[in-house]
Amino acid sequence: MRFGFSTNAFREYQLEDAIESIADAGYDGVELLLDEPHLYPPDATDEEHERVTDILEQQGIAISNANAFMLTAIEGFHHPSYIEPDEEYRQRRIDYTLAALETAAALDHGYISIEPGGPIPDGKSRAWALDTFVDSLEQVIPKAEELGVDLLVEPEPDLLIETGDEFLELLERIDSPRVKCNFDAGHFYAVGEDPAELVEPLWEHTEHYHLEDIPADRAHEHTQLGDGAMDIDSFLSELEARDYDGFVTVELYPYEETPIETAREAMDYLEEHGWA
Repeated sequence: MRFGFSTNAFREYQLEDAIESIADAGYDGVELLLDEPHLYPPDATDEEHERVTDILEQQGIAISNANAFMLTAIEGFHHPSYIEPDEEYRQRRIDYTLAALETAAALDHGYISIEPGGPIPDGKSRAWALDTFVDSLEQVIPKAEELGVDLLVEPEPDLLIETGDEFLELLERIDSPRVKCNFDAGHFYAVGEDPAELVEPLWEHTEHYHLEDIPADRAHEHTQLGDGAMDIDSFLSELEARDYDGFVTVELYPYEETPIETAREAMDYLEEHGWA
């Protein structure tokens, strides 16, 4: 397997500097934040796409993932979501996703990670939220199929889709092979699941993995590798046993004040444990 590091920890840096720092830390890949201040799809030009491609080639590093989950350019990480009661506001997330698919295609990358619906709005049922999420996905799936770019739904605590079973239930309602899973090990651990045990049931649906540690109380706090309570070795062993040769991206966005040191320390952990 190969390891990447996400630029969402480098939001105080220019994208070029973030990519260079991640390459210098020894990673094979970089997860591009498709949001301000890095590469916001609705505003990104062909020249910017070419510049990013040139930087990646200069640094000898690949794209591990295109993160179209966070959306601070409009409001925050989770809003607007795919299940906003206000249809016009919801459409802004849909339109952003369509633009993100175009950006990924322009960068010759095969998938983007997206939020799993969003927080269920007050006064709305889970059934309503799931119906609305499916409807939103159906508005972006044709573009994904046209471009050949997959939509990786990323289950997350406190959002519509949190668990492995909930993701599989969602797939039963989606008639497209372009909808897959962005398997975030820490997210699953935070909702009480064992990431290592989930690898097998989600294997055929997963195209990319996120990795961070999580505290012993399972609070949803992205923590430096080795500083939490998750059995990282057990999880990575499951991927190794299946000869996984794709990317595992370390996602430590809370470490904005020390992203370079954080990226290096995470790589040190992976090397010391024999993974990198």
